[in-house]
Parts: sequence; structure tokens; C-alpha cells
Amino acid sequence: MTISHELVTKVAASFRINADQEQSFSSVSIDTRTLQKGALYVPIVGERFDGHIFIEKAIQAGAKAAVWQKDYAVPSSVPDNFQLYYVEDTLKALQQLSKEYRKLIDPIVIAVTGSNGKTTVKDMLFSILSLTGTTYKTQGNFNNHIGMPLTILGMPKDCKYLILEMGMSEFGEIEFLSELAEPDIALITNIGESHMEQLGSREGIAEAKAEIRAGLSAQGTLYIDGDEPLLADKQHTHTKTIGFNPANHSFISDVSTDVNGLHFTLADTDRFTIPLLGKHNVKNAALAASAASGLGLSAADIQNGLSQVAISKMRLERSFGQDGELIINDAYNASPTSMIAALETLKGLSGFSRYIAVLGDMYELGGNEKELHTKVAGHISAPITHVLCVGHKAKWIYEAIQKEQDPLHVSWAPTVAEAAQSLKSIVTKDSVVLLKASRGLKLEQIVDDSLESGKGETNK
Repeated sequence: MTISHELVTKVAASFRINADQEQSFSSVSIDTRTLQKGALYVPIVGERFDGHIFIEKAIQAGAKAAVWQKDYAVPSSVPDNFQLYYVEDTLKALQQLSKEYRKLIDPIVIAVTGSNGKTTVKDMLFSILSLTGTTYKTQGNFNNHIGMPLTILGMPKDCKYLILEMGMSEFGEIEFLSELAEPDIALITNIGESHMEQLGSREGIAEAKAEIRAGLSAQGTLYIDGDEPLLADKQHTHTKTIGFNPANHSFISDVSTDVNGLHFTLADTDRFTIPLLGKHNVKNAALAASAASGLGLSAADIQNGLSQVAISKMRLERSFGQDGELIINDAYNASPTSMIAALETLKGLSGFSRYIAVLGDMYELGGNEKELHTKVAGHISAPITHVLCVGHKAKWIYEAIQKEQDPLHVSWAPTVAEAAQSLKSIVTKDSVVLLKASRGLKLEQIVDDSLESGKGETNK
């Protein structure tokens, strides 16, 4: 990527220029710890931080210029020939600069949101579309009002497809991101319970996710989970529904599982295989395949991409423990919907002597959090043999299981460290272990503390 001086001046009220240096920048950075030589530094101001105080570190790291908030005095330590672009607000300038760069490069922009599965769908689309042209995607969790502009500004100048993941916790956030990105295609993967505390209900969550339509072009296409009633009235000029109901535009049928992964038929015509666990990933793949098909890719290209998909870590990530047990690490995050889906994945496996579910706290569920945790217990059944609940909220799952599931081995630990010790006495070489909890619990630490995985990761 290259950001030109002319592009930056579009968002600056004024500037001081160093005529002796090349007037372009190799990258845009808000963090002096990762800033690369030749970058444009944008000091962001937050409630607890102010990037302006790190200007000297930015210069030492090789920043060529900086965006500078006009109401901040420039420190005397900043050389007189260091290039500055003066703006009213550095965050707004970053966002506007990304909008200008998006217009300049003019890729096909694909926006993805949803309570669960958005990162998986993003990764699937990246794997498919990369086969036909330069493709760039959201890195890590750069899916908010700061991360998404940085993602846009990071795309190469020959980018054909830009895949943007859009996250949120409040009303209005997806709307802002969509209007900033102006997507050509938008996808809503599903509606779960994440952020129930802030949004009040699943209906509220559906409204917030549907804000992705705000910036979608009139000629653009919206792809949604057609099996979700809460999305039925969240239409766009061009809307495609995907799901297991035959009434959908692209309906999923003939799902099967074997050692190679999941197989399914889409729209009664094309047969696809994905090297992943979890029936919910069939719908994720169907959404990605439908969007790719809408862009003109053939079924063969789509299958080729799906077969090579590399899913982000801690999303049904498979590895083997020190005794040969299979570990399914799905601990990146959790909601009741995704936890139940993970349990169904565990129950769908065969050939193990012990099926162990390690279930941790789920956060941001609002006033119904006890009920929503308890609900999970109703989905725990054979072949699951052991359940280890971790954390004070997960204790509700433990208590519900104790009332209903007499043959089941169920235990509870208040902390991850204590759970790791308990797990050591449960796991055998013929075990399969599922880890599922909200991000804040850091349940994946059990892998290092108890299971010592790493002997042959099986995810691609």
C-alpha cells in the first residue's frame, strides 16, 4: 500500500510539509510499538490514553509524518522539518482517510456481521476469493470504529476484494461502519445472544446487525440466514436467503459427516465439502459459497477455496494432547447459541471412550444470564460422559445438570487453574475434549496447564 500526501491533505485542515522528503507513506499506524519505517502516525485520543504523547517514539521508530490534533501544542522535541497534518479530531481523520483510500482503490467490498460465525465466514470468503484476485481481510479483531479504518488502509493498491468483519456492542455501531465502508455485498450470519446486556433482546440484536444495510449500495446484495425469523423483515433491494428451509433462495440439504469433514448440497445442484467440524459451519460455508457465486465464481472454484480454508484460532480448532486425546478448542468466545452448537458438534463425533465438555462462563447476557446458562444443560446428552463447568456463571449449568442428568459425571471449578487440575484426572488417551467459554475467561489456558497440546494440529 501507499498513502499519498495528496490523499492525506483531503482530511487535513492545514499542514506543514518537508519538501526534501518523498511525499508518500508506506503504512498508517496508531501504535508506536508496531509502527514501521516510512509510516504516517495517527495519534488517537481516548478516555485513558493519548497518542500525542508518543510522538517522539513514533519519530524514533521511523514515522515520516503525523496527523496532529490542532488543539494540541507540538512538543519542542519534534523537529521543525517533521511533517504534520493538522486536523480537528485525529480519530475522525483516520476514519475519513480510510474512506478516501477505499474510493481510490475501489475494490469489491464485502461486509460480514452476525452474532456467531462472522470470522469463519470471513475466512471462508478469503480462501475462495483469493484464488481469483488479490484479496484482503480484517486481521484479528480489527472490526470496530478504529480497527476497520486501519484494515481498509492496509489493503494493497491492487486489491480486488476487501472483506470486512463488522463487530458491535451498541446500536449505531454497525450503521457507522457500513456507511464508512460502503459495501457492495453484505452478509448477516445469524442472530444469537451476544451483547444481550446492551441491546436488551434478540430482537434488539437483529435490529443492530441489520444496520449493515445502511451503507450497502442500492445495487448491492444482502445475504442472510433465511432460517432466522428475526431477519425476515430485514430486507434490502436485493436479498438472498440461505438455510435449511427449502423456501430459501439457496437451501442446504443432504448434510453428512465423515473423516474428511462435512458435506452438503446447495440449491439442489452443487455438492461441497469443508474440512471442518460443526453443522453450523455448513451454513457458514453456504453463506460464503452463495456470496462467491453471486460474484461469478464457479462451483469448482468455490470448492477449491473451501477445501483450503484456514479458520482463525480457537474456533473449533483441533489438536492432540500429550496422551493422544483430541482437543477441540472453541474458546474464542461463547453465547448460548454457539455453546449449544459446539455441544452438538461434540455429540456428532464417534470412536471415543470419553466425551468431555469443559464449559465456562458466558458474558454480556443481561438480566436473563442465569436462564440462558441453565438452558445449555438441556442440550447435554449422550454420548457426552463428563462435564466440567468453569467459573461462577457456569455454576448455573452445573446445578442444572445435577438436577437432571444422574448418569453424567459433572463437576465444577471456580477458576481455570483449578479446572486444569480437575481435568487431568478425567482425560484418557481415547478422550475428546471440548473447550467453550467467553473470551474473558481465557479457558484456552487449560490446554497449556493440563493437556499440553501441540502434537499435530489437525486444522488446516
